[in-house]
Amino acid sequence: MQEIEISNMVELPYAVEEALNRLRINVGFMGSDVKKIMVTSTTPNEGKSFISMQLFAQMAKSGSRSLLIDCDLRKSQMTEKYGLKLSNDKSTSKNSKLAKGTAYCLSHNDDFNESIYSIKNLENGFLMPNTDNVINPSMLFEQERFQELLEYASNEYRYTFLDVPPLDLVADGEQIGSKCDGAILVVRGGITSKNMVKQSVMQLERAGCPLLGIVLNRVKGSKSGYYYKKYGGYYGKHKYYGKNEYYYGKKK
Repeated sequence: MQEIEISNMVELPYAVEEALNRLRINVGFMGSDVKKIMVTSTTPNEGKSFISMQLFAQMAKSGSRSLLIDCDLRKSQMTEKYGLKLSNDKSTSKNSKLAKGTAYCLSHNDDFNESIYSIKNLENGFLMPNTDNVINPSMLFEQERFQELLEYASNEYRYTFLDVPPLDLVADGEQIGSKCDGAILVVRGGITSKNMVKQSVMQLERAGCPLLGIVLNRVKGSKSGYYYKKYGGYYGKHKYYGKNEYYYGKKK
């Protein structure tokens, strides 16, 4: 297993970090049977990739051995967004990329650890990024290889988080959800309609994937930034996501 470093990890304001910490605690209360957790949204740009990365990192920092799998095989931006690179890679080129990831893993019979990376300075955190976008990932998620990957992850890690494309966009979410222990649905406040959220909940029910919680993201009007618990999950405000992302304490 090779080691990577995350060079663009977000440094969060205190209120946002505290909201995510409460989300982590609530996930921990869901019991030992909840191990494979899908993080998704209804539409693009709601913040589900931010939530999945931050929740994963919080779990790892708390001592829970955790794996994050990038399941957005159509248009993954994780590698570029977070500046993922091998720890021994001294190149400063933006074109430098990891050789293996989710799509490679699902289309080859190599050892799973060939596509899973340990993370520098995050002892209990492990990551399977997607390094090659594919046209029709549904075929990969239907194969037995994907089920074998999830079974392997369940045996090796306390939590496996899957960053999944929006439910309203493609069918991948329902396919993946049918193999998970539950889902966290990220909703952008003031943008996503109630009917769209209801449709996403119905899609999860159809897939047989329990709704663990809904995270209400980028909400205006709450000074504390986090409030209201439901579905065993947590609603919170993360107004520093998107155009207001912070990298090392500076506004991007």
